[in-house]
Amino acid sequence: MLMNRTPKIVIENLSLRYSDGTESLNGISLTIYAHEIMALFGPAGGGKSTLLRVLNRLNDLVEVKKMTGRVLLDGQDIYAPDVNVIELRRRMGIVFAQPLPLPLSIRANIEYGPRLAGIRDSSQLSHIVESSLRAAAMWDEVKDRLDESGFAISGGQQQRLCLARVLALEPEVILMDEPMSGLDPLSTAKIEDSMQQLKQQYTIVIVPHSIQQAARIADHAAFFLQGKLIEEGPGKQLFTNPHDKRTEDYVTGRFG
Repeated sequence: MLMNRTPKIVIENLSLRYSDGTESLNGISLTIYAHEIMALFGPAGGGKSTLLRVLNRLNDLVEVKKMTGRVLLDGQDIYAPDVNVIELRRRMGIVFAQPLPLPLSIRANIEYGPRLAGIRDSSQLSHIVESSLRAAAMWDEVKDRLDESGFAISGGQQQRLCLARVLALEPEVILMDEPMSGLDPLSTAKIEDSMQQLKQQYTIVIVPHSIQQAARIADHAAFFLQGKLIEEGPGKQLFTNPHDKRTEDYVTGRFG
């Protein structure tokens, strides 16, 4: 844990309700620090994935009845009228639960974002492909298969390919929504190991697929229940000695 922690994302009294009345957020205030892994955990429907969508502005694509509060990235309000949403999503990339490789080769999957950003130099693109795949802990597995389809590799490799595709854009924050929920233990361990290295360069916000995973990886953690932030704190403390009984009941398996 860093001694001099720098706030990366500051969420101030955030509330959100969708027009159809589904999962919402209620008065969320939370600080996410640079170069840490923040784990958002709690029962389904608690607001965790909604918060990730708010951070990535994906809720722009659905009908929101009302949203109040602020979300600051490096002190800048990400919902200010002059914010470039495409640039914001480059700065805060997201990896979803289901791997969604593009119908292209492994190489082209990684090159896609940088090419859209205007990079054409072949040596630069080759460097991006290798460094991104190394960071996602799969270079040695696919370095001789780069021209094969992204669908020709295993599910665990496809998920790491999606992570590499996000890393190719050199984001500042990586958002991960249960990215290992469908993976085998070996693939899960590889991604978890990668995350410990990635946080040296990036800030990671993850909705883990289990309490056990959250306890393994979290520098800091936040417990959500029915759209409210119940408790947050250092991962080791929150999973071993929570202050709120609701957190304790969830962590010990009494509900959820």
